[in-house]
Amino acid sequence: MAKGGLNSGMNWNEQAQRLQKEAHVFYFVFKHRRTRWYIRWIAACAVAYLFSPVQLIPSFIPVIGLLDDWFVLFAGAKVIRRFTPPDVLRECYELADAAEARRKEEVSSRIFRFAVLLTAASWLLAAVVASALLAAYLYR
Repeated sequence: MAKGGLNSGMNWNEQAQRLQKEAHVFYFVFKHRRTRWYIRWIAACAVAYLFSPVQLIPSFIPVIGLLDDWFVLFAGAKVIRRFTPPDVLRECYELADAAEARRKEEVSSRIFRFAVLLTAASWLLAAVVASALLAAYLYR
């Protein structure tokens, strides 16, 4: 592993694009007809954990609160890659490549960036408000 992270030669934008592509691949794996039921179950549980208001370590706790989310995603991705048949995984990568090419043709970059920023800000605000309400309720 190179010093400074997973792919220290990649900038943040490239890493974000790579992560987005991986998420798209896993979406196609989830929707593929030959994907086994337990792989779908693992993927659904990993995503549900991220959006669940009840977590082992609440997300409002600095650093540690997000590390458990990252660990669940990392473990889920490893299991999905490990148990998905190679031909299905390869087909899903091809579908993700085709979808990415189509998306680049269809979406204007300014509108897309604004929508992503607005969505991220909304989710962050919702998470902070939900965490504050939960903390206030628990400390009553």
